[in-house]
Amino acid sequence: MSLHPKIIDLTLDRMTRLLAELGDPQNNLPPVIHVAGTNGKGSTLAMIRAGLEAAGQSCHVYTSPHLVRFHERIRLGGTLIDEEALQAVLEECETLNGDTPITYFEITTCAALLAFARASADYTLLEVGLGGRLDATNVVDCPAITVITPVDLDHQQYLGETLSEIAGEKAGILKRNVYGIVAQQHDEAMAAIERQAARVGATLKVQGQDWHVMEENGRLVYQDDMGLLDLPLPALQGAHQIQNAGTALATLRYLGAEADFDATVAKAEWPARMQKLSDGPAHNAAPKAEIWLDGGHNPAAGKALKQVIGSLPNRDLYLITGMLNTKDITNYLRPLGDLAKKLFAVSIPGETATLSAEDTAKAAKSAGIDADTARSVEDAAAQIHAINPNARILICGSLYLAGHVLHTHS
Repeated sequence: MSLHPKIIDLTLDRMTRLLAELGDPQNNLPPVIHVAGTNGKGSTLAMIRAGLEAAGQSCHVYTSPHLVRFHERIRLGGTLIDEEALQAVLEECETLNGDTPITYFEITTCAALLAFARASADYTLLEVGLGGRLDATNVVDCPAITVITPVDLDHQQYLGETLSEIAGEKAGILKRNVYGIVAQQHDEAMAAIERQAARVGATLKVQGQDWHVMEENGRLVYQDDMGLLDLPLPALQGAHQIQNAGTALATLRYLGAEADFDATVAKAEWPARMQKLSDGPAHNAAPKAEIWLDGGHNPAAGKALKQVIGSLPNRDLYLITGMLNTKDITNYLRPLGDLAKKLFAVSIPGETATLSAEDTAKAAKSAGIDADTARSVEDAAAQIHAINPNARILICGSLYLAGHVLHTHS
């Protein structure tokens, strides 16, 4: 991180140059499943992986950001990359890159692709970092299948101000003669995705047209032109996970992969997505509380959280929130205003782009939530414990805050 700027600069020129120096490892990967979208990328990818691995298929997996350790970003054949292998590919990339400018995400993506090309697996699962068209992962010319999860407003400073512009960037992963699995979208986003598919010659398989998913009598029901599946509900919390499960199932079905569909929905694990905490400093500060951790950080995530919390047994809700200064905090928090008794705002430790606790509290008040500041997550939990020992606590607002919390639990 000290060697390369973390600032985002969307272009593929630096990637293609270094990958050529490395022997173009992106052309020697196991079949690639490429996933883009605003919300649900990680959960959908986790379900795809669960279904494949339960059927005995091995997967390379690339995701971002990491929560606790960088190694979480790279799985080789299903196992987190070890220190020795990670150091080796990073050093090789550094040596070949020399003093040529390249960003942190670009060079680490090159390292991941190099590691994947040198290890055997049945599939490669690539999660887009930001956008799609110019994202560092969009260097595979012939993926096995592409996936676009729901598109919403986020990262407007890089992707455009409108849903159409943002969706157009996400749809940049679509490829000629390759299926593109598309989750339910706003009309404006869907139109942009369809335009890009027509432009490049991709075949779309769209939720509500080609495949359908719903909850029925406590089960998940999925249907496409290949038939119907009656499955358990997703292990991941929230009504929005029904859609993510459908997207994962559609991906596996149209890919023609050997997969365990029950495991796809029932065995997936994805940290910091409505993850229940039962230990660690926050739990110690509020031992009788029900504590949840979620890394969602945009308005659509706020709406999804409202649905999840609203479906739980009634209990007084308190928020512990920290966010980056690039996010739409007021519109993220507004859906939660009807549910939360109070919010305690914190700064995210170690993040230069953190919104101050004072500014977060101010934004919460503008969203209609009673708010105060706290020195830390543990301090906030202790303050909530003093008000209501049996509270429901949601720690939320940022994957970086979630990573900090999980790091203190490890």
